[in-house]
Amino acid sequence: MKDQITLNVKEEDSGKRLDLFVQSPYPIFSRSFVQTLIKDKLILVNNKPSKPGYRLKIKDKVFVNVPEIQEPRIQGEKIPLDIAFEDDDLIVVNKSQGMITHPTSRVYRDTLVNALLYHCKDSLSGINGVLRPGIVHRLDKETSGLIVVCKNDKSHNEIAKQFKERKIKKYYLAIVHGVLKYDKGTINKPIGRNRIHREKMAVVTNGRNAITHFKVLKRLDRFSLLECIPETGRTHQIRVHLANMGHPIVGDRIYGKKNDPCKLMMLHAYKLVFVHPKTGKQIALETEIPDRMVDLLNNCRDLS
Repeated sequence: MKDQITLNVKEEDSGKRLDLFVQSPYPIFSRSFVQTLIKDKLILVNNKPSKPGYRLKIKDKVFVNVPEIQEPRIQGEKIPLDIAFEDDDLIVVNKSQGMITHPTSRVYRDTLVNALLYHCKDSLSGINGVLRPGIVHRLDKETSGLIVVCKNDKSHNEIAKQFKERKIKKYYLAIVHGVLKYDKGTINKPIGRNRIHREKMAVVTNGRNAITHFKVLKRLDRFSLLECIPETGRTHQIRVHLANMGHPIVGDRIYGKKNDPCKLMMLHAYKLVFVHPKTGKQIALETEIPDRMVDLLNNCRDLS
């Protein structure tokens, strides 16, 4: 158990709910997590148990006891991997749609890391800790495609440096709603947390710099097939940029159309170009377009 934290209720806090009052200075805590702590009597008001909806009074003292978070021991699992490249330093995997890249505090089974731990045994970089061994970058759960994983710390540092210096090139295929008028373009709009829905990202004025280049590969009667090249690596960048442009990705349940009949997101990281951290040679890997995207394209009339 960590040391107890004491919060004093001031005049401006009077009348606030207990759970919201505690969460305010600690946005890393979800509201449900705070409510669980209250119910477990780890958050007390004037040294007495209370309820999440208790309305605070001036001079109340709130005592917060946050338990130490124990990272689970992540086990290797015999999960099939589509390996595009592998040697003693790296492994590049074509991640399937629906697979989470690495474990979280709530999910620690059936992830790419679980599969890698079984396949690679103990040969994964430890820089990112026990939950993300070898992981330098990630793909969203519903995004399929190429992801590079490092087997030792030296390779990890070098690949991370290439990402930071924007020397690694990632190419995505995306099927979006609507028919784009322009053959190619660049979206240069900052991205940050959605002010209302904090679990989502959005184009915001004070967000972080975000740049996505795109090119139309095929125009269909209802959709367009794009190649997207993100110059920066913001969370959900391609999805947010295309939705903001008025052409959300087909099947995107977070940023897409509300009544989208397609349940599978049409975004795939199909090509990856980087410099091998040991040999210095350029590695260029490419995958075929996944079946879910082929099926959708075949069911549409080609306007190209």
